[in-house]
Amino acid sequence: MPKRILIIDDDADIVEAMRMVLEANDFEISTAFTGAEGLEKVKQVRPDLIILDVMMEDDTAGFRVSWSLRNRDPHSEYAEYRDIPLLMISAVSEMKGFRFDPRRDGDYLPVNEFLSKPVMPLDLIEKVDALLSRE
Repeated sequence: MPKRILIIDDDADIVEAMRMVLEANDFEISTAFTGAEGLEKVKQVRPDLIILDVMMEDDTAGFRVSWSLRNRDPHSEYAEYRDIPLLMISAVSEMKGFRFDPRRDGDYLPVNEFLSKPVMPLDLIEKVDALLSRE
């Protein structure tokens, strides 16, 4: 059975580009275009991996999604999804000057990996494969 990936990003062109690359590598893709829609899709799809943008309906929507999913409260509505790998892909570094490293900024940025847009297809596949092999 192919691994399921949920892409949460408001840029339809980027979503389609990632979808084409990932489907060509035998992944099953679902999409959401806002943070709220993404959180609902997590419950419906139960993905093996989430690719998440930062700036969607506002500049911090992706951060709020990651914080919701990584909430340590055992009664959180997302508790059962806490361990799904998160790959954050964003132009926030270029547009806002923020630099993130999940190993250094793990509390502030609770994701497994971060890539700056634009993302090269091979870089995307390498990160996705690495994250899914950790399961």
